[in-house]
Amino acid sequence: MNIAQQIAAATAPFYSLEFFPPKEEKDWPAFFATVEQLQRIRPLFASVTYGAGGSTQQNTLALAGKLREMRLETMAHLTCVGADKAKIATFLRELRAVGVENVLALRGDPPQGQRVDWDKAAFRHAADLVRFIREQDPLIGIAVAGYPAAHPESATFSADREHTCEKIRAGADFVITQLFFDVREYEDFVRHVRAQGITAPIIPGVLPIQSLESVRRILSLCGANIPGKLYLELEAANERGGAAAVKEAGIAFAVRQIKALLDFGAPGIHLYTLNRSSTCLRIVEETG
Repeated sequence: MNIAQQIAAATAPFYSLEFFPPKEEKDWPAFFATVEQLQRIRPLFASVTYGAGGSTQQNTLALAGKLREMRLETMAHLTCVGADKAKIATFLRELRAVGVENVLALRGDPPQGQRVDWDKAAFRHAADLVRFIREQDPLIGIAVAGYPAAHPESATFSADREHTCEKIRAGADFVITQLFFDVREYEDFVRHVRAQGITAPIIPGVLPIQSLESVRRILSLCGANIPGKLYLELEAANERGGAAAVKEAGIAFAVRQIKALLDFGAPGIHLYTLNRSSTCLRIVEETG
């Protein structure tokens, strides 16, 4: 079923989950055990990523199909990087064949150490990919990414948010945001997009903080910002009790963040699971 239709029909806020395919097939049993544990929260849907440049695309296809067999509404990621029209069309048919009826259309990042000549790419922007997918399959559900803190390559916040609007106008059904740590950024992002006449659901993406090292790595990769007060809180926790205390502080912050997002009116919460169940289950329990 089209996920946007399920969001529209939801009578209460929901959770959705993001998973990434294990690189080695020997790790699949542990992955599916994690998925089974997280089914306890009855997610509205689950998304499955693939590596830079589509490097794990076939694993994404296989795992997305398995999640459908586990009765999870599933969404597969698609990126512009390394793609051409024939590959995308084939992948869409393969997804349909395993029962996957929703995709997340992204520009994507090139593999580490490589560059992309976007002027020669089949799809230069995510909006181009959205248009092509919609032409290929008018009924498929399409989500796109939104950036509360603006994409690192965007010249301005307003230009970045116009890109989000363009993706919706190209045929996307709803937005999932990149991770962020300041709820005010999400609120401002939503208000700006709504002012442009966009009514599509905007689901905030929340990443539970696992460690100081993970925060530093994430900030360097995606351009998100972290409030100074939160960073000082994490450093104090590290000095007080090391990695375990930082993780607890991260869980406590995620709970506060989710409650504030729902108070603002977010339709649901998209949890970046990092393929770990215990932290996500704690957060869901503590947010009620």
